Amino acid sequence: MRIGIYGGSFNPPHLGHMAAARAAIAALELDRLVFVPAGDPPHKELAPGSPSPEKRLEMTALAADQLLLPKVTEVWDVEVERQGKSFTSDTLAEAAERWPGDELWLLVGTDMFLTLHTWHEPERILKLAGVCAFARSLSDDRAELEAQKIRLERDFGAKVELIAIPGLVEISSTQLRVGLSQGEHSAALDPAVYGFILREKLYGTEADLTRLNIDDLRRVSWSMVKAKRLAHIRGTEETAAALARRWGADEDVMRRAAILHDCTKYWTLKEHLALCDRYHEPLDELERSAEKLLHSKSGAVMAKYVFGQEDAVVEAIRYHTTARAGMSLEEKLLYLADYIEPNRAFPEVEELRKLAFEDLDGAVAMGAWLSIQEMEERNRIVHRNTVEAYTYYTRGKRA
Repeated sequence: MRIGIYGGSFNPPHLGHMAAARAAIAALELDRLVFVPAGDPPHKELAPGSPSPEKRLEMTALAADQLLLPKVTEVWDVEVERQGKSFTSDTLAEAAERWPGDELWLLVGTDMFLTLHTWHEPERILKLAGVCAFARSLSDDRAELEAQKIRLERDFGAKVELIAIPGLVEISSTQLRVGLSQGEHSAALDPAVYGFILREKLYGTEADLTRLNIDDLRRVSWSMVKAKRLAHIRGTEETAAALARRWGADEDVMRRAAILHDCTKYWTLKEHLALCDRYHEPLDELERSAEKLLHSKSGAVMAKYVFGQEDAVVEAIRYHTTARAGMSLEEKLLYLADYIEPNRAFPEVEELRKLAFEDLDGAVAMGAWLSIQEMEERNRIVHRNTVEAYTYYTRGKRA
């Protein structure tokens, strides 16, 4: 395999880093790209107030996930776990042991590339890996890069590739950190990464999570899930908004409910139970053992106690998975939006989409029936709320 090792402080990881990663994967035809956040960088001191290595690792993992290349990208904690200075030569030696026989490439920006011959053990570095250098600003001097390439090839027998970065984001990490503390430069970050920064109150952001505007609520929510889930969440939000306009609900309420409805989707069973127990969220025996059901309950708790959302949002999230008898308008709309958003594909989906805009209660009944059928086919227990919802909405009763 051909493996790229992309180190750096990632303080924070921004769109320039992501553009460089994409360019390297394409130019070098990498089978794997490994992000390696530095623990204690040898070449510079981390800026005062920088997040812990563990937080930078989390941010880098989140940024890497946004590339939507799970079989190609990964984040390696080798330097975060290492005691003392994080020398690249040591990291490459460990990489060679981890991936014996594979071809390693060290990915570096212009400033690092131009000083590489002065690093700790440059001979060892250039023996273990080829070097791929990419320009990080439009002003980088190509002639200077070419001269350094010739020097490394001549003096060390190095393999060197110089690549351009399409979609270059020209901003320094120092400028970015200062801007974040002043409420600026969020556009230089992936929305989910910025959401993580807000959620963790990094770089002096100090966001009040109970008073987020809808854009920041969206970013924070996206920071809590895997990138592959975002298409579904976006689809649910737009469908919930369309249903709100059709049935006279508050569109802002429905957007916020949809934005948060899956915010705990990837939690472990232990995490769900700990949060629900902490806030005394009632759980039945089936719910205590089923993560698919639990994420609606823990999501409702998060919406209420962490994000300060109103009851209409909280209750819609609480029942968006099972439905129930006697649902509020908002509960019905989120339940159906989650079911029929544009990324859903099952034989009856077009019929259910049409019905949702014509007969709301009939659509809830149909959704409940489809859920019952699916669970029975999979030999799973059907939650009583779903059975009661189907019975309620097929008897002609209306909430």
